[in-house]
Amino acid sequence: MTSNTLLQRIHQHQHLRNLRNKFLRLHKVLLETERIAYEQVQGRVSSRELLQLVINHEQFAWLHRISELVVQIDEMLEADEPVSPENVQNLIVDARELIVPSEVGNVFARKYYAALQREPDVILAHAEVSGFLASK
Repeated sequence: MTSNTLLQRIHQHQHLRNLRNKFLRLHKVLLETERIAYEQVQGRVSSRELLQLVINHEQFAWLHRISELVVQIDEMLEADEPVSPENVQNLIVDARELIVPSEVGNVFARKYYAALQREPDVILAHAEVSGFLASK
């Protein structure tokens, strides 16, 4: 492996880690807003109950799209073989498409739009992710 290729791989891994961290922050903020909405109707839940809700409850199911993206990034970071630039580019395209809010789009897009309307922290996390994606 040439030093140039090694530097490219290091840069690619840094980029993927940064993207992963930004999506994790967005996921955390969205999860918190969904938890609050749930608790307003159902009452307080423990961390253990919240985990079960995130896994099994329909109200939280839309957040799985972000979880799946983070897992995809993790798999790229842990791969033994170098990740092709094409695969990274496809991931970035998927990530950009995922975080497009819409009043009339799919379930994720509609719930994401609603979260952006009601929660300033979601706006900030969205700005971080979309700004990072726009710079690449």
